[in-house]
Parts: sequence; structure tokens; C-alpha cells
Amino acid sequence: MSSVEIRPVSGIAVEPWLDELAGLRIRVFRDYPYLYDGDPDYERRYLDRYARSDRSLFVLALEYNRVVGVASALPLEDADEEFLVPFRQQGPSPEQVYYFGESVLLPDYRGQGIGHRFFDLRELYASDFGFPTTAFCSVVRAVDDPRQPRGYTGLEPFWRGRGYRPAAGLTTGFGWRDLGDQEETRKTMQFWLRDAPE
Repeated sequence: MSSVEIRPVSGIAVEPWLDELAGLRIRVFRDYPYLYDGDPDYERRYLDRYARSDRSLFVLALEYNRVVGVASALPLEDADEEFLVPFRQQGPSPEQVYYFGESVLLPDYRGQGIGHRFFDLRELYASDFGFPTTAFCSVVRAVDDPRQPRGYTGLEPFWRGRGYRPAAGLTTGFGWRDLGDQEETRKTMQFWLRDAPE
């Protein structure tokens, strides 16, 4: 990891990297379990929402100024409506939650501690802003999904080791087109929450 620089960037300061980040998201999310057939225009609009939030955070992983990974976060109340509704209905209040968007890293850079740095810095940012809860969501796929690669292991043990737990019944739906499909389908997304240490 010695050649990788971890650089936090907030709000509109991320603008110079947005196109590169959009391409990175599409590349990484093609893999299982997301199987995302990416749309650059959608990606740019999605990332623009984060860039417009004055309390957002992008944690960039850079190797010789090339982005090899990124993790994002913003106050939940600044996120898309699909993410807000379940919290309004079930709690905790959106105003109490700092929401983590993607955490994507090219395969050659995994297993070097960068994922932990992504979480460390986002949790620190949330704490600095006084948010008592951090959250993210992940796609739910059937355990016997035939597209699951042989030997696949999910990130659930990593998330649990960071203190996150799936919140019972706290889900949303989000649509995208899977690789090989003609139409977009709506997926269930499970929220994972962690309360800040006392």
C-alpha cells in the first residue's frame, strides 16, 4: 500500500475527479453481487448529488494521481428519496444519520487495509459533524443465485467486524439493469447501521 495515497476531499472540491469516479463505479459494480450494467450519465448525476452537499466526503485512494478506489458519504437528509423513506417510517431520524455511499476498490488493491481506511475516515467525519449513527446499504441476492461466482465470499464479516449490523426490516428498493438483461429491475437493499461509541 506504500504507493497508494488516501486523500479525503469534501463537497465540490471533488469535481476534478467525478468522471474518473463514475468510470470506477461502473467497473467495480459490474462484479457480483451488483452485476450493474452501468450508465455514465446516471453515474455523473448520482455523484453530483454528493458533490453538492457541503458535508459530503469522498475518500480517494490514489496511485500516482490515478484513482484506484473511492468511498463516499453524506448526511442522509441530503441523499436520494429512496434512502430517506425507510428511515422516516421506521427510524432512526434521517437527521441523525451519516450515510455511506459506495466503497469501491480495484481488485489489485484489496487486502491492504484500504477498506478500513475508507471506514475510519468516514466514521471520523460523521463524529466531527455530531452524527450519532452511520449507515450504508447493500444489495440482497438469493443465496442460491446461479450468477454467484464459485468461492465467492461477501463482505458481511468485514462489516460486522466494523460494528455494523443489518437493521431488521430497514430496507429500500433501487433499480438498475443487470448485466445481460434488457430491462431494469428493482432490487432490495438492506441497511446496515452502527451507533457511534459513547
